[in-house]
Amino acid sequence: MSTSDQYTYQSGFGNHFSSEALPGALPVGQNTPQVCPYGLYAEQLSGTAFTVARSNNQRTWFYRIHPSVMHRPFEPYNKDSHIVGTFDTRTTEPTPTQIRWLPFAIPNTEHVDFIDGLHTIGGAGDAALKSGLAVHIYAATASMNKRAFSSSDGDLLIVPQQGRLDITTEFGPLMVAPNEIVVIQRGMRFSVDLPDGPSRGYMLEVFESHFELPDLGPIGANGLANPRDFQTPTAKYEHTNEEWHIVNKYQGELFVAAQDHSPYDVVAWHGNYAPYKYDLANFAVINSVSFDHVDPSIFTVLTCKSAHPGTAVADFVIFPPRFEVQQHTFRPPYFHRNCMSEFMGLIRGEYEAKQGGFLPGGASLHSMMTPHGPDSQTVKNATMRDLLPGRVADNTQSFMFESMFQLRLTKWAIDNQQRDHDYYKAWQSIPVTFNPNQI
Repeated sequence: MSTSDQYTYQSGFGNHFSSEALPGALPVGQNTPQVCPYGLYAEQLSGTAFTVARSNNQRTWFYRIHPSVMHRPFEPYNKDSHIVGTFDTRTTEPTPTQIRWLPFAIPNTEHVDFIDGLHTIGGAGDAALKSGLAVHIYAATASMNKRAFSSSDGDLLIVPQQGRLDITTEFGPLMVAPNEIVVIQRGMRFSVDLPDGPSRGYMLEVFESHFELPDLGPIGANGLANPRDFQTPTAKYEHTNEEWHIVNKYQGELFVAAQDHSPYDVVAWHGNYAPYKYDLANFAVINSVSFDHVDPSIFTVLTCKSAHPGTAVADFVIFPPRFEVQQHTFRPPYFHRNCMSEFMGLIRGEYEAKQGGFLPGGASLHSMMTPHGPDSQTVKNATMRDLLPGRVADNTQSFMFESMFQLRLTKWAIDNQQRDHDYYKAWQSIPVTFNPNQI
């Protein structure tokens, strides 16, 4: 698989960006002149309410050939959809059982694009109330042909596992490879091409707030995901008279509207509400250099904060390649019952706490207060090994979507043929070594 990327980007996180595909396309000194340069139309995309504090206010001004309102009425999408936006007893089921899925199947047909390849695993809350989140996977075999997708429900964090995604947005193009992520926020239209053929990956959708960098506290000013490593596209437009279809995710359901021009006719834009990508290899890892396995929050890339300080609607956490040097320590992830829900995926390699079974393209869910931890073989190895300095997770990248919400699973996820019903056996042969006569 190629990792080449021919596109140009602007660097930074949360910046106020400016980009124009034609010189002078951005108005000078105002947002909405009576007549915009080149005969363009000004259109604002608001990511927050007008009256949100300036420090948190997000919006972008487009200068485009057609206002995006120039489409025919939305109608229900007439294809079968496996997307869910309200997580109640009608659409989902709860279970505290530890669940693992083998790699999700890629369709054996040549005509499943990103939209039709989306399946909701589970979630919590209600998109209509702007409360909660959803976890999806995608498995696609075809590029999107004259179709664009957007979610009115929330921000999308996409994690490719197999195959690059060549993504066209109103802001410009992005090439996103496995071990990179891309965030496309509420209301932004995009199309996905598959330059490497069939593709699979994961998607986290948050219905409230936006992703931001985690606070660093006593770590200081630097470390974890550094702002300069995030990349935002530059303007590129197309001017066509071909028919396009805009597919909109709204309250968990899909609707489609036709129009007779490309939605990617933005010649210039400026603002701080824009899509971005990030290479996980740039993450500056923090770890213990003395003793004990510290909490996985030190591996947080992005967080979507809740109204409760220190608690997240969702955190995006990775477990990257790193050194391990702790002495007198059980080095794998500890046994745990968590007040958060943990959905894990594997991009490549082998996760350090699971020996087999947890495979690239698969996933696991450890629900709130459900016990979990390293499997039997990992426990045996960890208690007997020499604690020499060494490397862990080389050529591996696993990640976690962690949430304060209890997740309910869709029937598609619960009944999926890739569900590993023997997952519980991973812990059954952990040895009992207790001896009341020996400390």
